[in-house]
Amino acid sequence: MTRVDFHFNAPGKLQYGTRLVRKIYRAGHKAVVYGQPAAIAELDRMLWTFSALEFIPHVAAGHELAARTPVLLASEVCDTPHADVLVNLGATTPAFFSRFERLIEVVDANDEERTSARERWRFYKDRGYAVQGHDLGGA
Repeated sequence: MTRVDFHFNAPGKLQYGTRLVRKIYRAGHKAVVYGQPAAIAELDRMLWTFSALEFIPHVAAGHELAARTPVLLASEVCDTPHADVLVNLGATTPAFFSRFERLIEVVDANDEERTSARERWRFYKDRGYAVQGHDLGGA
């Protein structure tokens, strides 16, 4: 069963998402990052520019190199070649989350985000998933 973690009060959702993806990659895991098209496009740009000394290999989930690339970016439901970690930057429950060993929900501090996160939390709990919350207020 998928392990679900909520990272609340992320200081800049995309900035935090970039650091989280780097941490996942450095730990030797593969990740799929899911969100709205504009957020995924911005995250793609940020992954290219956030550090002059590091490169995190990433492509769109439908790219021909997806099976050989550790970080995949997706803005729609898709079949992915790996199912290690799913990072959700979106405001809805990813329909394909149960394929993954772990789901990390990234939530910033605004009220609208927190409201939709509470709904997703209830969704997972009601279906028997173990859900953990991590407050990033000081991160």
